[in-house]
Amino acid sequence: MALDDNSIVQQTLQWIADAGINGLGVLPSAEKVAADHRMNASSVEEAIDSIIAWRTAYAAGTGFVTGIGGFAAMPISIPTGLAASYALGANTAAAIACLRGYDVHSEQTRTIVLLCLIGEAAEEILKTAGIAFGSRVVGNLLRQIPGRVLVEINRRVGFRLITKAGEKGVVNLMKFVPFVGGFVGASFDSIFVNGCGQAAKKFFPYQKPT
Repeated sequence: MALDDNSIVQQTLQWIADAGINGLGVLPSAEKVAADHRMNASSVEEAIDSIIAWRTAYAAGTGFVTGIGGFAAMPISIPTGLAASYALGANTAAAIACLRGYDVHSEQTRTIVLLCLIGEAAEEILKTAGIAFGSRVVGNLLRQIPGRVLVEINRRVGFRLITKAGEKGVVNLMKFVPFVGGFVGASFDSIFVNGCGQAAKKFFPYQKPT
C-alpha cells in the first residue's frame, strides 16, 4: 500500500505503542519495568534514571533485536533493528510515564510516548497542533484536547518515523534525537533509546496518580 495510507500509518504506530506499553517477546510491559526499578530504588527519580541506564545498555547489546521479535505483525516493513529501537524507546518512555503517575493505557499518554520517539521534532509537531510546548504543561494540555487532534498528532509522528526508516532516513532521524553523534548500529540504538528516556522525563512532569 502507499505510504500516504493513514490507516497503515496508524496501525504501525499502534504496533509501536502496544509493544512499548504491553511488552513483546523478552520486552516486559512498561508497568513491570517501572515496578521492578522502583522496588530497587530509593526514589521515583532514581528509578527513572535506572530505567534509562539499563535500557540504554540493553539497546547497545547485540541480542535485543531478535529477543523482542514480532516484527512480522508490523503493517509497514521497516528495518528490523529500527523497529526494535522504536519498541524499546517506547517501552522506556512508557515506564517513565508509569513512575510519574500517568495511565499508560490512555490515548493521551500513548500520544506523548510516541512523541518521545522523535525528540526535539516533537515540539514542532505540537506547535502545528496549536500546543505551546512547556515541560510542565504538555501532559495537561494533551489530556484536554479533542481526540481528532490527537489523531492528527499521531499521524504526523507516524510519518516522521516511517519516512526516516530507509537507509538515508536512519541518518536523518539522528538529528532529531538529543545528544546524537555520527554513530550507527549499537551506538545509534543506545543513543536513540537514551534520547527517548530524556524526552520522557521532560514530557511527563510528575503528578500524583488519579
